[in-house]
Amino acid sequence: MVKKTFETSLKELEEIVRQMESGDLCLEDAVKKYEAGMKQSKYCLDLLDKTEKKISRITNDKDGNIKKLPFEDK
Repeated sequence: MVKKTFETSLKELEEIVRQMESGDLCLEDAVKKYEAGMKQSKYCLDLLDKTEKKISRITNDKDGNIKKLPFEDK
């Protein structure tokens, strides 16, 4: 099984949105696409959250030494 990437999931989500915006789907299909889109959205958001937690900020301390600081959401 191939591991799903953020980019693949985002493209799938964009395609779902395109299909839903076309107005060509019956109500039942639109609901199914909406559910699939929500799953893709959650996957992307979860992956972004995990990635954000891995990011470190590199800076210099007062003595000019490089130090890594945890990512801070501003």
